[in-house]
Amino acid sequence: MKSISLVFLMVFFVFCFSQNDIPDVIIQTSYGEIKIKLYDKTPKHRENFLKLAREGYYNGTLFHRVIPGFMIQGGDPESKNAPEGKRLGNGGPGYTIPFEYVPEFFHKRGAVAAARLPDDINPERESSGSQFYIVQGRTFTDEELNKIEKKIGRTIPPNQREVYKTIGGAPHLDGSYTVFGEVIAGMDVVDKIAQLPRDKYDRPLTNVPMKVIAIEKK
Repeated sequence: MKSISLVFLMVFFVFCFSQNDIPDVIIQTSYGEIKIKLYDKTPKHRENFLKLAREGYYNGTLFHRVIPGFMIQGGDPESKNAPEGKRLGNGGPGYTIPFEYVPEFFHKRGAVAAARLPDDINPERESSGSQFYIVQGRTFTDEELNKIEKKIGRTIPPNQREVYKTIGGAPHLDGSYTVFGEVIAGMDVVDKIAQLPRDKYDRPLTNVPMKVIAIEKK
């Protein structure tokens, strides 16, 4: 009986780890692939992202805004075939998604979150129906994190603080945007895109189109 139980546990753990390693979506770019895991605790954002990916909505759109040490942003349908120098970032599918704040999901390096309009015209913090960003981030000192805590009006939990000090992220965004996934492979690709030369609107001078593939799991 003990040997049977041991085999069962081994199979169970292998299954769990293998499932966690399978991405929900893969973003293909000329710089490589970015594999993303979507969170079950943000179901509206998860299902919307998968729906758009299955429809091919993102295919041909650009990473239209990149800021080194911060993030890369994409998902604007108006970026498809956009002429050089055009300012992007206002397009979408014609709807927004309700704010889904989950405190355990924070803006660590590799976090995937929904872009949105600012508070003064969007007090409910509803997300764009399609635009998203991936945090590249940087590391922070305790002194910097203390200042950020005062600015955002909340305490950064010790475990998250440690991540910001060692791995990095963008802590000033916590609590204001919906984090709905994370990169599980391909952060080197994010780093390459984030470092591209850009114009005054932070649009890369070299277009970075994407193809987003939803992975159908059995």
